[in-house]
Amino acid sequence: MKYLITGGSGQVGHDIFLELDSRYGSDTEIYMPTHDMLNITNYEDVVAVIKTIKPDVIFHCAAYTNVDAAEDNKDECYKVNVLGASSITDGAAAVGAKLVHVSTDYVFDGTNEDLYTISDKVNPINFYGETKALAEDIVRQYPKSFIARTSWVFGEHGTKNFVKTILHLANSKKIIKVVDDQFGSPTYSRHLARLLVDMAETEKYGLYHTSNEGFTSWYNFARYIVHVAGLSTNVLPVPSSEYQTRASRPLNNCLDKSSITTAGFEPLPDWQAATKEYVGNYLNKSETKKRTLEDRK
Repeated sequence: MKYLITGGSGQVGHDIFLELDSRYGSDTEIYMPTHDMLNITNYEDVVAVIKTIKPDVIFHCAAYTNVDAAEDNKDECYKVNVLGASSITDGAAAVGAKLVHVSTDYVFDGTNEDLYTISDKVNPINFYGETKALAEDIVRQYPKSFIARTSWVFGEHGTKNFVKTILHLANSKKIIKVVDDQFGSPTYSRHLARLLVDMAETEKYGLYHTSNEGFTSWYNFARYIVHVAGLSTNVLPVPSSEYQTRASRPLNNCLDKSSITTAGFEPLPDWQAATKEYVGNYLNKSETKKRTLEDRK
């Protein structure tokens, strides 16, 4: 089997690589080109590379994900998220590859009083969400595609995510303020990667909501991070109106994930277990790095 991963430098793409390598080892070929090797906004280049590799499965994780910056860099965001998805989809069709496309909860406006199902109409309220909704429309036309909407992703790879930010702030401040009126599901990229690889082993194509089980607010998520890290920082709740951002954020991002179990896939662990596992791994890694540095002195 041959696999192609776009966005391998990101949290999800990196963990998909680790999951594939762990499952199949030398029995598979994994291609994870850098941006210099594969510019997804260059249609001819993308299709040519895919035709050369001839992957059996493409995991499309590359995306413009800076939600606030997207409001001021619309052309670049559109090229990466929409034109990139179009190029990858056409490339997949050219070789008959399965396509696993990672999308977002930000395709919704957050006004639902209940959970968002896969049949609910999208209505994004920021430009990033608009481009991801357009990308879904493109990918959906390809019959051998999986669209995986996820939310609030955190992972070991990369330099920044919400958990790392809270841990950094909690180690440097006595009080931190976090919005308490935006709700969703934190998602550990390691758990998400396992599910996406599980999907790619089947032909159960379609749209899925893929995040860790349960729901919380950013405020309660931050409190739990501080708690499991054994820190004493005081986390205070504030409304979104006191934390102005360039792009609007949905207030209710809670996704109905029954599509996972309906298709026979194992649901992801609850967000508390995911956070505890991640923070434990993160702190152990930090402690190991600290000891290594001390040994070198």
